[in-house]
Amino acid sequence: MELQQMRYVLAVAETNSFTRAAERCLVVQSALSHQIARLERELGARLFERTSRRVRLTPAGEAFLPAARQCLDAAERAAAEVAAAVGEVRGRLAVGLIPTVAAVDVPGALRDFRRQYPHVRVSLRVGASEDLVERVREGGLDVAFLGLPTTVRPRGVAARELARDRLVAVVAPDHPLAAEPAVDLRRLCREVFVDLPAGTAGRVQSDLAFSAAGLTRDVAYEVTSADYIARLVEPGLAVAMLPSAYAPRLAGVATVEVTDAPARVEFAVWSRTGRTPAAAAFLTALDDHVLA
Repeated sequence: MELQQMRYVLAVAETNSFTRAAERCLVVQSALSHQIARLERELGARLFERTSRRVRLTPAGEAFLPAARQCLDAAERAAAEVAAAVGEVRGRLAVGLIPTVAAVDVPGALRDFRRQYPHVRVSLRVGASEDLVERVREGGLDVAFLGLPTTVRPRGVAARELARDRLVAVVAPDHPLAAEPAVDLRRLCREVFVDLPAGTAGRVQSDLAFSAAGLTRDVAYEVTSADYIARLVEPGLAVAMLPSAYAPRLAGVATVEVTDAPARVEFAVWSRTGRTPAAAAFLTALDDHVLA
C-alpha cells in the first residue's frame, strides 16, 4: 500500500469526483483511477460506489478513511521532523479561528509566517470554538483561536489566554438605543435578537447572562457569521451582542455599552501531545501579532 494511493482515495472522498480529485492531485484521471483500483484489489474490497452521476464511499471506504488520514499525517510529520533536524521548517500549518477573534491579527500572523517559512503549507478554517477544540485534539488543526465564557476553559488541549473582553450591544444607527450611553440586559431583552446558533460558545455566554439575570430574550435569527449579524442589525431587523474589541470592525451599525454585560476570554490552543515544527514556529512568532 503506497502513500500516494491513500492521497488519491482522500482526494476522491473529499471531492466526490474522480475528475476533480485528479485535478487536485495534478495527475491524469486514468492514472488516479488505476491506482485506486489497484489498492482495492490489494484490500479485497471496493472503496467507492461509482455511477454515471455520483461517487460515494462504500462501508469499506468509510472504514479505510480514518486510518489513511492518520498514515498520511504521520508521514507528513516525520518528513517535517527530519527537515527541522537540519534547520528547515516544512510540513503543514492548519489554523482554526472563530469568526469574532479580536485578540490576534491572524491574517498578519499568517502573512509573516509564510514569508519566513515558504515551504510550509498553510490552511485556515473558521468555525465554532467547541468544534475547533475537537479538531485540535484529533490532530486536524495545529493551532486554534477561541472565544469562551469566563467560566469555561478549553479541555484536552494546551492553552494560552490571550485577552479578556466584554460584550456590547450592536444596533442599527437609527435605533433608539444608539443614542444611549449605556443599556442593561433588562432593557435589551425587550428587543428581537440575532445571534450565533444555540449551544455554541459564542451564544452560550449571552444566554447565561440573561438567564442569570432572570430574563428571557427572543432570538429570532441564528447565523454563523458575524458579518451576517451586522447585515441583519443594520436595517433594524434585530439587535446583537458582540465582543467590544470586534464590534467596531463592522460597518453600518452602532455599539452601546452594556452595564451588566457578559465577559469572554480568547485563547490560543494547540495539541498536548506535541507541536509540529511549523506549529512551534508559529506560536513562537505569535506575540508580535497579539493586539490585546
